[in-house]
Amino acid sequence: MVNWRRLPVVRHPCADLLIVQLLGILVYPFLGDQPLGRAIFSIFGLFVLVLAVMAVRMTPALNWISAILGLPVVVLTLWEAISPGTETVVLWSSVFHAAFYFYTAFALLRYMFDDHVVTTDELYATGATFTVVAWGFAYVYLAVAIVWPDSFSVVQDPLHAKAWFEMLYLSVTTMTSLGMSDIIPIRSQARAVGMLEQIAGMLYIALAVARMIALTVPRTAAREQRQRKSSD
Repeated sequence: MVNWRRLPVVRHPCADLLIVQLLGILVYPFLGDQPLGRAIFSIFGLFVLVLAVMAVRMTPALNWISAILGLPVVVLTLWEAISPGTETVVLWSSVFHAAFYFYTAFALLRYMFDDHVVTTDELYATGATFTVVAWGFAYVYLAVAIVWPDSFSVVQDPLHAKAWFEMLYLSVTTMTSLGMSDIIPIRSQARAVGMLEQIAGMLYIALAVARMIALTVPRTAAREQRQRKSSD
């Protein structure tokens, strides 16, 4: 009989969430700009959503909040796939997507800071939290582009299927502080969101990653010390 609890997808949901999001970055350019490609990616987004919910369920965060935020995300994602290019649907979908991913990031942070022992899944959560926040800001940028047209230099039509991927590109380059994005925020609203993401990226590296390293290094040193004693 299969022991479902020992399957990787159950044991390490944060690792699955991280891998799927990274795969999404690689797959999206090959889907094209047609409605079919957008629909395929919407279905893929639902799969990411399920993994995110699984990750949140492993945290001390309130599951009912993720369910409340996740339900309209599912409905609006399917609506986008059926009727692509509808401004109101894309706007509200972006808002709820951003809220869900930011709450997931909050839950993952609580997961990492909940105890003083670093598990394997908590290490994966370090990377998953980064990608979740990047996806959340991408949806915020998309909402800003719809509410305030011409907020970004390159994005001509925020309802175009390719616009979200351009926003994700801007989000990742902003959060990593690489500054190599050819998409430039023009309006003050877009620049304000960009500054918030820059601050969030710096704080995340300073707090979360530093804490993971601080808890992992002593554990590794203690294990090496036990190995030396056993060899003696």
